Amino acid sequence: MIIVKDLQFSYENQPKIEIPEIELKLGEELLILGKSGSGKTTLLNILGGLLAPKKGEVIIDGTSLYQLKEDELDKFRGRNIGIVFQKPHLLKPLTVAENVGLPYFFSNNLSANKVQYYLDQLGLQNKQSARIHTLSEGEAQRVSIARALINGPKIILADEPTASLDDENARLVVELLKGQAKKLGAALIIVTHDHRIKDKVVQSITLNSSDQ
Repeated sequence: MIIVKDLQFSYENQPKIEIPEIELKLGEELLILGKSGSGKTTLLNILGGLLAPKKGEVIIDGTSLYQLKEDELDKFRGRNIGIVFQKPHLLKPLTVAENVGLPYFFSNNLSANKVQYYLDQLGLQNKQSARIHTLSEGEAQRVSIARALINGPKIILADEPTASLDDENARLVVELLKGQAKKLGAALIIVTHDHRIKDKVVQSITLNSSDQ
């Protein structure tokens, strides 16, 4: 269960961002829509344990994120939250398999079988040893999705995953995220300004704040 309540955030000398209350069960999905500057990425960072709110709580599976100490939050995020960033942020010196396995590497629990499983699931089975600069934009995005899923998170957060894609590839990416979330029994939250995918996600809310 993911619960967001009384959440507020503001940058210095800017209007506060007020977030609607959210209650999402594991296995459910939510689309958060908003124009540029509405606070979408700020909200995603708060939900992902990367940015502390000024007020309110984010509770995941009974744990209040911002009541945890910094090291506890880091460990909790690594075990329970997978984030697909708008830009893949892949490490160019590493291979595809090494990039996907990074979360396991930092937890000293690297599993080659698990890495291979997600490469297969995402159609990257022939790219294990490929370098990042050789990938297409779509392939790089799929690598970032595999990396977000590798630890079997309870919540998957995706920031503008379809923003630079044509209609067909946007549909494929949303179906991919939904399908993998379903297999994991994870909650899926997508934040975007892309109204093309509104009818592809069961629940949606819209942010109306004028500040990000």
